[in-house]
Amino acid sequence: MNYFASPWVRRSLAILAAIVAVVAVAAFAGARYVRSHALAMIHEKYGDAVQVSDLHVELFPRITIRTGRVIVQDKDRPEPVPLIEIRNIAAETNWISALRGNVNDVRLEGLKITVPPRRDGSTAEPKPHKDNPPHFRIGRIVADGTVLTVLPKKAGKDPLQFDIYKLTLHGAGPDQAMTFQAVLKNAKPPGEIQTRGKFGPWNDEPAGTPVSGTYTFRDADLGVFKGISGKLSSEGNYQGTLDQIHVEGRTDTPDFALRVARHAVHLTTEFRARVDGTDGNTYLDSVNGHFGNTPVETRGKVEKLPGATGKTVSLDGIVNGGSLRDILWLAVPSNDPPMNGAISFRSKIVIPPGDIDVIEKLQLDGVFAIGHARFSKLDVQEKVNELSHRGQGEPEAPPTDTVASNFRGRFKLANGTMTFTNLNFDVPGVAVALDGTYGMLDRKLDMRGTARLNAKLSQTTTGFKSVLLKAIDGFFSHKSAGAVLPIKVSGTSDSPSFGLSLRG
Repeated sequence: MNYFASPWVRRSLAILAAIVAVVAVAAFAGARYVRSHALAMIHEKYGDAVQVSDLHVELFPRITIRTGRVIVQDKDRPEPVPLIEIRNIAAETNWISALRGNVNDVRLEGLKITVPPRRDGSTAEPKPHKDNPPHFRIGRIVADGTVLTVLPKKAGKDPLQFDIYKLTLHGAGPDQAMTFQAVLKNAKPPGEIQTRGKFGPWNDEPAGTPVSGTYTFRDADLGVFKGISGKLSSEGNYQGTLDQIHVEGRTDTPDFALRVARHAVHLTTEFRARVDGTDGNTYLDSVNGHFGNTPVETRGKVEKLPGATGKTVSLDGIVNGGSLRDILWLAVPSNDPPMNGAISFRSKIVIPPGDIDVIEKLQLDGVFAIGHARFSKLDVQEKVNELSHRGQGEPEAPPTDTVASNFRGRFKLANGTMTFTNLNFDVPGVAVALDGTYGMLDRKLDMRGTARLNAKLSQTTTGFKSVLLKAIDGFFSHKSAGAVLPIKVSGTSDSPSFGLSLRG
């Protein structure tokens, strides 16, 4: 049976077609009206502070809005700054949502947000909008490829820039915070930072716009920095405003190593930091690190110095009661670190920019103390034991004694060379004072100084040698010591050599 041959069916189809045609014409006319009315409203309310090109509106079967380039500027500043630039916008909703003041989906392509510094005298508190904005709410905004730039207040400082690979926001509307999920691409070390949190409401002072959330950063390859290696992971939380973001978190690098030694250690840290958009610096308020049995405390900043092509790390570092073996394992190639003991030190730490090995550019300036140090190599420890026995005037003491040594002094590291001054080395019966250098890369020792013995020179040996040395005791004696001898330490960290210094 041919149902379309029925007169009733043909009349019904004709009526339906007429209704569709009327709705289509009305939608087209309505879309043109909405477009012109929207452009007029934007121009009346914002003047040329907001520029919208190629606005298209469709009302049937769903409401869709598309634009070309959109620019939002701050005309109240001496030099107008484009706060927001968008290559194009696509928004879509249905009639039911629209009548409720909701927009279902918005997609932004080429979104760039530039946050200028606060005006003089402004506070950190968010300011409410002066106008009464229309009541609406956006269900979801997708803005992949967003670039957020925070301009510093100080001239010559680098801006903070966040390249947001993926960005989705929910619940956008006037004077309310949005929730977001984002993925940021970190340049150095390379990796993806995944974060979620809250953003807004937008402040009349954009730099004062609130932001908070949590983040995770996984398997970042530290090998991009010359001289170090390892895979770093980090997680934590942050809060503040766009120009003052406070971060708390932790890092975990199970295979951290320096190229100079190639020995991996499990390095963990807990930190508190502040990303300051006013000067472009990152301030490390507290970094508590730990590897092996050694705790490390640091604080400082990461900043761009005048004339530099990159950023400089400047820290104050403290180790209290750490393991000398841990530190030597990290810094010395030998599989059996030459010494062990308890070490404490304080140091200024500077890492300037530059594409060279971290050991070559690392700068240290500090003091240290090593307690109860013992040499791991038996022949070296035996020499120390013998030195102690002779210094006490007991050259025939049993060789089984193990003598603990105490070290203290000042050190500076520059261009891969450690320079020691006022290096004091004490064992029972002997006090050694040295100055000299140690090469971090070639491991060569070149140190000279004096050894003050409790015993006279003739008392350091026995028999005929002792008789002969009595004749020259006066040349080496001192009112506060039995004998003072010029000495030198040479060789390498693995095989040091001790002897009398004939120079000078």
